[in-house]
Amino acid sequence: MSALEQEGVSVTSVRPGRQEALGVEIPTRKRRPVSLPLRRPGRRFRRLISPLVVLILWQLTHTFKLISELKLPPPSELTTTGWNLIAHPIPAYGSLQGALVISTQRFAVGFFFGAVVALILATAAGLSRVGEAAIDPLVQGLRTIPLFGLIPVFLVMFGIGDLPKILIVALAASVPLYLNTYAGIRSIDGKLFELGRVLGLARGELLRNVVIPGALPQALVGLRQSLGAAWLALVVAEQINANSGLGFMIIQAATFLRNDIIFVVLLVYTILGLITDWIVRRMERRALAWRPDLVAQ
Repeated sequence: MSALEQEGVSVTSVRPGRQEALGVEIPTRKRRPVSLPLRRPGRRFRRLISPLVVLILWQLTHTFKLISELKLPPPSELTTTGWNLIAHPIPAYGSLQGALVISTQRFAVGFFFGAVVALILATAAGLSRVGEAAIDPLVQGLRTIPLFGLIPVFLVMFGIGDLPKILIVALAASVPLYLNTYAGIRSIDGKLFELGRVLGLARGELLRNVVIPGALPQALVGLRQSLGAAWLALVVAEQINANSGLGFMIIQAATFLRNDIIFVVLLVYTILGLITDWIVRRMERRALAWRPDLVAQ
């Protein structure tokens, strides 16, 4: 197996006229896809054990009167509150599903633009010395700025609509993804680029067959981190000068001392974060099938 194949790089796109440059025979047949080892059916449910234990202990604090319900509502009460917010919306808060839709839209738009910008900047900085000198200092400087300190600045510049909230989410998502993708590109063995040039790979083929497979593991780590950072940013952004969304419900609940509603909304944020992380984990299993040792279990 060649060095390119060991790094997961396809050699089937090598131009026939350049195959003799290596002095070795390159197989032209397609490689069979690497299949991941099958997991036992009960293994996937192991991750549910610790959350279930926490919920049981949480409910026991209510059963044995260890903590006041006003301070820490039990899961049984939160279930009732959540259903009431869905079936019988309170005018001061709105419906839970309506707030969920608004927050998800803000998150999706902000994360999309932040991720696109981060990937473009990371590729330019990782593949070019000029790009590194022009881009990396600015991103590193932005990384040190307290993100939530920008909220009042954005409110003055862009008003109290959705735009400042989307920008905060985009900034929160872009920095971790940029840093990890940039590090992934820089960590690719330089000999692979030299070998790709010897094989006659064009710039686009080099990007597709060397850069993307080499940087993908680190980029996926950055993707998971940026999703978590984006949800955290949305929680804070929606609590400042907002009139809708999950963060607005938290502010309203705090005004009326409704801890049960606050906990319901926080659990919704948690579930959304876990869902997006699960999606990335599934993407990781498919995209890194050629590296079973890196696939998240």
